[in-house]
Amino acid sequence: MGRLFGTDGVRGVANADLTAELALGLSVAAAHVLAEAGTFAGHRATAVVGRDPRASGEFLEAAVVAGLASAGVDVLRVGVLPTPAVAHLTGALGADLGVMLSASHNAMPDNGIKFFARGGHKLADELEDRIESVYAEHRTGAPWDRPTGAGVGRVRDYDEGLDQYVAHLVGVLPNRLDGLKIVLDEAHGAASRVSPEAFARAGAELVTIGAVPDGLNINDGCGSTHLDLLKAAVVEHGADLGIAHDGDADRCLAVDHTGAEVDGDQILAVLALAMREREALRSDTVVATVMSNLGFKLAMEREGIRFVQTGVGDRYVLEEMKEHGYALGGEQSGHVIILDHATTGDGTLTGLMLAARVAQTGRTLRDLASVMERLPQVLVNVPDVDKSRVSTSAELAAAVSEAERELGSTGRVLLRPSGTEPLVRVMVEAADIEQAQSVAGRLADSVKSALG
Repeated sequence: MGRLFGTDGVRGVANADLTAELALGLSVAAAHVLAEAGTFAGHRATAVVGRDPRASGEFLEAAVVAGLASAGVDVLRVGVLPTPAVAHLTGALGADLGVMLSASHNAMPDNGIKFFARGGHKLADELEDRIESVYAEHRTGAPWDRPTGAGVGRVRDYDEGLDQYVAHLVGVLPNRLDGLKIVLDEAHGAASRVSPEAFARAGAELVTIGAVPDGLNINDGCGSTHLDLLKAAVVEHGADLGIAHDGDADRCLAVDHTGAEVDGDQILAVLALAMREREALRSDTVVATVMSNLGFKLAMEREGIRFVQTGVGDRYVLEEMKEHGYALGGEQSGHVIILDHATTGDGTLTGLMLAARVAQTGRTLRDLASVMERLPQVLVNVPDVDKSRVSTSAELAAAVSEAERELGSTGRVLLRPSGTEPLVRVMVEAADIEQAQSVAGRLADSVKSALG
């Protein structure tokens, strides 16, 4: 059995890769491991369990709840809520662990299981490895230590979760959104009730699309991975801006009043300046990944804000933030972490904070986002190469050095082996698109020659 946990939980095609048996077994293993780690040793454990609207989430939720209760864990079932809501409630309710069933922005047939530790934090790698090990051990025949009688877990619905989470979101806003007209695209996902409720309570006039989940239409041509509907709706309704979430609402992308996209780098730039202004940007530092546009780095340098880079993945951004006490970080894809108010990327919170900045300044989102200029970025995938030699090939190193000399201070090169496929990603940024395409093409040829 290969490693089950990926960069964001366990994910696969529901009822094929991710079965009810696997969900049940992992839940029992998680209960045992977290108990052994001292997370809830010595008292009766409680878990918060939520899901997105996928049809497969119904049977997977039943399996997770059964597994936890059979291990002696009391379960608070919060129903369809965003991933950051489950993380928030895990902390706010003093629960010992949280479980979210979602495959985020993936297509409907997929699903996933994400575990949260006490406080609503994602599990460290060593705990994930331990859960896998315990699951594998019992899968091959070792019996579980099962409670009986009054020792089994009890299950109840926690219907107050939505209102509690929305109250938290609205309560941390620096100002209201009165006077703004906003289009929300909920991706027919987990925020279909939460996000409109939060924006409405904050005072915005709303137009909502993609907010009628039926279990089968999540992320289907809508949401943060398909912005065309949102762009058209913003222009049609004369809105000030548009906000798009993905299926589990842990990310946010935006559209300005002209229908132009505002990506995660631009959102980070706007929020960084807003937080510094109100003295909430600790150490005047923002954290982002190596995939952030060079224009973001140049803008932060110009504004006197320190930019710390991490590897690709919001978990690495979060680790850097927690280790050094930074308040803001995120990814170009729209995962934005505001650590004072969330333990994970929170698309609804991000959208609210972005809209609050528009309302507070009276400036358009287009104007605010112009603090950074996105440099042309070209990404080429080079398949069927030995990606393990990216960092050791002298031929490739020479080609990269030559490209960097050509680009100078107004360009950037990044070669990154894929984490899941036998290919290398070549990313080039330059002052103009023709130069970026030319350099990327030559580097792709060099990768084929050196690593083929």
